[in-house]
Amino acid sequence: MSAGRLLSMLLLLQSRGRMSASGLADELGVSLRTAYRDLARLQDAGVPVYAEPGPGGGYQLVDGYRTRLTGMSEGEARALFFAGLPGPAADLGLAAEVTAARLKLLAALPTGPREEAARTAAVFHLDAPGWYREPEQTPYLPLFVDAVLTQRAVDVLYRRWRAPQEVRRRLRPYGLVLKSGTWYLVAATENRIATYRVAQVLDAVLSDERFDRPRDFSLGTYWTSYLDDFQSRRHTGTATIRLSPRGRRRLPDNVPPEVARAVDATETPVGEDGWVQAVIPTESTGHACGELLRLGIDVEVVAPPELRQAMAETAGILARAYGSAGTAP
Repeated sequence: MSAGRLLSMLLLLQSRGRMSASGLADELGVSLRTAYRDLARLQDAGVPVYAEPGPGGGYQLVDGYRTRLTGMSEGEARALFFAGLPGPAADLGLAAEVTAARLKLLAALPTGPREEAARTAAVFHLDAPGWYREPEQTPYLPLFVDAVLTQRAVDVLYRRWRAPQEVRRRLRPYGLVLKSGTWYLVAATENRIATYRVAQVLDAVLSDERFDRPRDFSLGTYWTSYLDDFQSRRHTGTATIRLSPRGRRRLPDNVPPEVARAVDATETPVGEDGWVQAVIPTESTGHACGELLRLGIDVEVVAPPELRQAMAETAGILARAYGSAGTAP
């Protein structure tokens, strides 16, 4: 029997309320039989766990029962402080609350974990936006936080890339995701669940409509599926390219990771000069042309013909521009 597993089961019931035995087994990574046995051991130990039969039933603690935060290891205390890094909390309008919670957690911890957690907080800082870009302005992000937590619909004016560019929507927010410094809202409309870039929201107003978020909806699962679908829709073609040794070294700094991974997986030597040939995914002829031009003379497009022609035409335009007499400085 694992005392740590019993404590985890107790904390799951305390934090989530009613849970089925199969749900507990999945969370703890054990068999259903082990979950039933651990529930019985909690009851034998005097923990007030009771079962609610019928559809939607499960196991839960008697109302008002709480256990103290004890037995936290130094590693667990250290990990907790990564959940409250200041940048995202400030974006969400929760900077003061996170700071207060961190102070209370520090005060509640024993001396060893408290010192370890304080050291961790002092030596890590999160700056989410990537290099060479300004942080996006998201004035309506705190409103969406309120809408997600209170399950209220929001009427928005949203700017998208295709026509008509400005559209009005009533959204039922299911969650928020921070991806590479950019906030996204996952929300349901009348007929589907979609993803919206929070910085593209031009106006937002909380409505009086209340909604129930589906119990089986998982934000993490949805986001993983969304990213997979985005990549499959984004890359609709392929190109065969040749890279010099210098181009091969420069590749990760000039193309998306999936393109670099494709080169890793498909590259073959061509000749004795160190050049390699590989097949990469492409989004469109124009996009691939602009991406590959960053590598200059260290890349050659072999196929398809339309991309090779686009590269040649662009190179010709550049040659004419720089070959003509320029304006004196």
